[in-house]
Amino acid sequence: MKILNYRLIIFILSIIFGVVFSIPSFMQTNSGKKISLGLDLQGGLHMLLGVQTDEAVTSKIKTIATSIKYFAEDEDLLIEDLSINGDSITFTILDKDEAPKIETMLEKIGGLEVGLDELTFNVSLTDDEIVRTKDLSVAQAVETIRNRLDQFGLAEPTVIRQGETDIVVQLPGIRSQEDEKAARELISKPANLELMAVDEERADQVYTMSDAQAASYGDIILEDVKNPNTLYLVKEIPILNGEQVIDAKVAFDQSNQPIINFTLNSSGARIFGDFTAKSIGKRLAVVLDGKVYSAPSIRERIGGGSGQISGGFTMIEAGNVAIALRSGALPASVKLLEKRSVGPSLGADSIQASMVALILGFVLVVVFMIIYYKTAGIIANIALITNIFIIVSVMAMFGATLTLPGMAGIVLTVGMAVDANVIITERIRELLRQGLSIQKAIEDGYSNAMRAILDANITTLLVAVILYAYGTGPIKGFAITISIGILASMLTAILGTHGIYEALMPKISKDKNIKKWFGVS
Repeated sequence: MKILNYRLIIFILSIIFGVVFSIPSFMQTNSGKKISLGLDLQGGLHMLLGVQTDEAVTSKIKTIATSIKYFAEDEDLLIEDLSINGDSITFTILDKDEAPKIETMLEKIGGLEVGLDELTFNVSLTDDEIVRTKDLSVAQAVETIRNRLDQFGLAEPTVIRQGETDIVVQLPGIRSQEDEKAARELISKPANLELMAVDEERADQVYTMSDAQAASYGDIILEDVKNPNTLYLVKEIPILNGEQVIDAKVAFDQSNQPIINFTLNSSGARIFGDFTAKSIGKRLAVVLDGKVYSAPSIRERIGGGSGQISGGFTMIEAGNVAIALRSGALPASVKLLEKRSVGPSLGADSIQASMVALILGFVLVVVFMIIYYKTAGIIANIALITNIFIIVSVMAMFGATLTLPGMAGIVLTVGMAVDANVIITERIRELLRQGLSIQKAIEDGYSNAMRAILDANITTLLVAVILYAYGTGPIKGFAITISIGILASMLTAILGTHGIYEALMPKISKDKNIKKWFGVS
């Protein structure tokens, strides 16, 4: 019998893998991948946000109005008095023969109630479309906030939907007021970019005009971001919005001040080029979240689908705005409903209590296995220790977050991992009592125990998969830890220990003291 066998070689490689890749997590070194600690272990920020879903409906209405305006201009259709009234759009066509083209375009958009009274169209969303838009706005907000936090560089943020309109955000590691403020601003910033035409005919009347008067002309009044006393009268229906933005980066102008360069998609570039070609000499307002950042005059057609936003940004502000633009505008604003700061002391206490439980459980299992199963118990303990190293290594490699439920999963895995060896060793002991040779007892013991071990582990693994698929936050962490532990125990407890027995077989066969090896006479 060869001392080295394929089972033992695989086991040795798994030991090396587990030890090497778990060192950064155990030693907390600066290099290498480490397990991230969850909010309950290292402290951080917990927020409950409410999405203002009614704003998503208004935003969709405005987008539809923009589409109608561009379609009419592109098809040379004559329309006038295009305006938004609450949650509906009204406009008048000058030629009744052009109505079918408008109706066909609106049918393609879908989810609209379209009314035509002689030459006047009235367009609004259906009730089902309103419900769908609100639901989608929350789902989009979850994805947008998650993307922003990922780009911001926060490790393992938790962003999950709660109920119909609320979102739970957990940010581990946020401790200082500056970090908290930056994170909150990044999360709550709508980043709604709009390019809007300045109403040059009435621009000089903006300081004497009321909002109602501006609305009667299809205009709105916006403030300058630097100076609230500077007002702009712009067309209510934007030329473009943030949906057409595909990239945004921080750059510097000639004065070495931070600006944001943005790039539009092909559709946005075409609309932007056509508009600027028709509007030479007029001004175009760059509006972000309802504030005018600049209103330059158009000197020539602007092709290429790119532009810039300048507004006296600091580097941090410019970076956050660029992140928000890249990750997409929030379909509706979010409101902070609840905020809790979890101190790191709670995490330290939790870690200490969990480590005490883990170490105590581990020591009791190790001592029991040695006393009851002798050398076989020592072999099982080697597999158990390797199992823990593998769990930590795999979680570190995938950047998993360790939470209290995850630590509970590790404690549970300690018991589950040794369970397979208990079953195998008991089968071997039974066969030895029946008078079989040691080699035959070991081979048949593994063979007979395999079915029970596989059944138990596969059913537990299926439950863990279901928990991960339908659970949230801490439940997912528990499911991940259990799943890794089950797979690792299959490798160490079955393959690894079998390889050790094969390597030790010559020595075991010569030794007449079977009790020393398996705790049975």
